[in-house]
Amino acid sequence: MKIIKYFPGIILSFAIAALATWIESLLPIHLVGSAVIAMFIGMIINRFLTKTDIFSSGIKFTSKKLLKFAIILLGLSLNITTVLQVGKMSLTVMVFTLLTCFGGGYFIGKALGLNWKLSNLISAGTGICGGSAIAAIAPTIDADDDDVAYAMSATFLFDMAMIILFPIMGRAIGMTDEAFGIWAGTAVNDTSSVVATGYAFSEGAGDFATMVKLTRTLSIIPTVITFAFISLRLKKKEAQKNSKNPDELKANFSIKKIFPWFILGFVAMSVVASVFTIPAEIVSGTKTVSKFLMVSALAAIGLNTSFSSFKKSGIRPMIHGFIISALVVVVALLVEICMGIV
Repeated sequence: MKIIKYFPGIILSFAIAALATWIESLLPIHLVGSAVIAMFIGMIINRFLTKTDIFSSGIKFTSKKLLKFAIILLGLSLNITTVLQVGKMSLTVMVFTLLTCFGGGYFIGKALGLNWKLSNLISAGTGICGGSAIAAIAPTIDADDDDVAYAMSATFLFDMAMIILFPIMGRAIGMTDEAFGIWAGTAVNDTSSVVATGYAFSEGAGDFATMVKLTRTLSIIPTVITFAFISLRLKKKEAQKNSKNPDELKANFSIKKIFPWFILGFVAMSVVASVFTIPAEIVSGTKTVSKFLMVSALAAIGLNTSFSSFKKSGIRPMIHGFIISALVVVVALLVEICMGIV
């Protein structure tokens, strides 16, 4: 049967995800998330896999299809009503940080000579929600697995430093729990890192940072749709150079083909969580499944990425990630000062 060929790659990705989750649970302080751990384990195993092995079909299926399903499930953990209530306070800060990420990221990426896909994946990971945003946008713009791996690496290194430095800076400035929660929730990248950073300051700051972070996650929706249109436009331009037949272009490119339909599933799940009272156990269970599938997808991406390909890109993606992250930290703090929150 055709479906059987997917099993070896899926099982391998799941096994790596389970190992990465276990390793994360052993860490006394959350410095590295299971998704990043899984990706690097996959990259190590990549050295021993061949392009024609029995794992390839399942690895591709996990990195593409299961990744989209994980994004859909993630929507059930986002109650839009609650998120928007908190968002009223943090919306202005988020608007400025997102403009900084994508506006500044465009020029920084150009200056560093990075391709537009990698540059925008780094900006999305920094501006929205780390690995989840990178995972959601990657299939929309047909990003290579190498680009996804570079973007993940560029964002998680900064997160590790922020978990330690943010609480120190927050106390030095004399921030309130609310002010620190908004700052951490809008400036730190990955969700787990936001939680760790917030609670390292105080319990109140941790609660507020988590809710602000969920508000940021909602910006995945317009961002993915925007990049779908950008990708379509660029593909049309490329095709126009290689084809003189307008009818052929019209047949090959349509919004139906490039629209990220999985994002509608994400929205639908969020609406369900907002309209209906869903038991906490079910929400927690789907969130756990979503996270595990996402970690499995990152493991599969790692299995498709080699350390040798990392060397070709060099340190430029890391420089991009550092500059953008530093700018977001400063901009978020300045906006809070101007608003009188600090």
